[in-house]
Amino acid sequence: MLLVIMSAVCVFPIYAEMPLEYYVSVTAQASSRSLSPYMLGSWNEGRYVEGSGIWQEAGIVRPLDMSKRFSWSVGFGYMAGIGTKTDYDRWNEDSGTWSTHGVGRSAFRVTELFGQLKYRSAFLTVGQKYSRSRIVDDRLSSGDLTRSNNASPIPGVGAGFFDFQDIPFTNGWVQIDGEIMYGKMMDSRFKREEFNYNYGELPQNILYNYKRCYFRTNPTKNFYVTIGMQAAGFFGGTMYKYKDGVIYREMHRGFRIKDLFQMFFPRAGGEDYYTGSHLGSWDFKADIKFHGGSRLSGYFEWLWEDGSGIGRMNGWDGLWGVQYNFPEKCILSKVVLEYLDFTNQSGPIHFDPEDNPMNPIVGHSQGADDYYNNAYYGAYTNYGMGIGTPFLLSPIYNTNGNLSYLHNRARGFHVAIEANPVDWINLRIMGGYELAGGNGPMPAYNKLNSTSAMVSATAHPLKKMPQFEIGVKAAFDKGTLRGDNFGAQLQVSYSGLFNLKNSAR
Repeated sequence: MLLVIMSAVCVFPIYAEMPLEYYVSVTAQASSRSLSPYMLGSWNEGRYVEGSGIWQEAGIVRPLDMSKRFSWSVGFGYMAGIGTKTDYDRWNEDSGTWSTHGVGRSAFRVTELFGQLKYRSAFLTVGQKYSRSRIVDDRLSSGDLTRSNNASPIPGVGAGFFDFQDIPFTNGWVQIDGEIMYGKMMDSRFKREEFNYNYGELPQNILYNYKRCYFRTNPTKNFYVTIGMQAAGFFGGTMYKYKDGVIYREMHRGFRIKDLFQMFFPRAGGEDYYTGSHLGSWDFKADIKFHGGSRLSGYFEWLWEDGSGIGRMNGWDGLWGVQYNFPEKCILSKVVLEYLDFTNQSGPIHFDPEDNPMNPIVGHSQGADDYYNNAYYGAYTNYGMGIGTPFLLSPIYNTNGNLSYLHNRARGFHVAIEANPVDWINLRIMGGYELAGGNGPMPAYNKLNSTSAMVSATAHPLKKMPQFEIGVKAAFDKGTLRGDNFGAQLQVSYSGLFNLKNSAR
């Protein structure tokens, strides 16, 4: 973070003639519950999780010059305001009683703070910066399974390619895209506030790693495919395990330089089997371009978190989707249909004879799959919101103070439509259904269901001021999984380009 701030202070006077992109907005939201409906709180980097509140946001970015071999960029964004608090159950060891404890987000938080260097097609980023999926449409999809736009970005250091690059000697027929990133989770205090201190896991000071590698055939052709893998995980830090209000185990992982290499090249051995936790997805996408400008995309992301998952032994588990992009002159712009299935996780029993050398049982039972939950490092979340798909109920919605995914054994579908009825109005309609039945180790007695939908409209009503935008959203949840909830949001924003040498325009 210090490097980012120093870079901004030192280089802005030198390149004062360079343009700056900026935005400012005010958002008001109201919901019938203390947390926002699923489709109102998701896909916005964790901004509007509170059910009701009012926030002011602003940001400024010095963009990269992609036409130059070497370029640099810095950016800063913040969010300030007030939102509703949510009551979580908390155990008091001294009194031996339960009580409710209100938890809310900070009144001021940094949404982006980064510095970025570009050389040719490669980048180096330091700080906290938004990312995008290479497989799914972030605006319309239910979300990327490994790193979506559901939770706030994690600060760290990353390097990779800006986009797909031609592989030498393939004559443009094969391209590659990749990234590796190491970060630090900053939500330890939030987890301490939300946790129930009676039963479960409380992770603290955890480190983060993300990496991907994709290959793509020539995108100038009418048919091309993308294939590859994403992988992510936690390492380091400390885990406190609670049972009946008492810490029965503390695991201090700490940090060693070799952990960086072992997270990139996992190695077996020791009590942990592998250093850190590891999860990710096998990804595939095929695109067909039609005469007239339309395009059809079919894709899947197969989630894995252990040997059975990465070996494709968990059936149809994953995300399966189809997207159709209409020609530019059509009122309809895009349609997305997705099916999600996480129900083929193995049963709650896992037994390895090598872990129990004195036990007479020699049979092997590979089970206890538990997507996005890890016994050593906790749930795959940032400030309670899923870093992966928002389709599964994020732990922030567990008002019992449990920080884990309670219902990751689920299946359902997701539908989204984007349209432009007139030039200055954009319309999105999204909906979905989910049927959930607990998690791997703890299946639910009865399945829970949820139906959710959202309507979003953004307008640019002033022809002479197209940077001015008004946005309205309305969403609801209904069912036994997420409960009945209704919410609405109004946002007014303005964005533009400012040149320090000239005048704003």
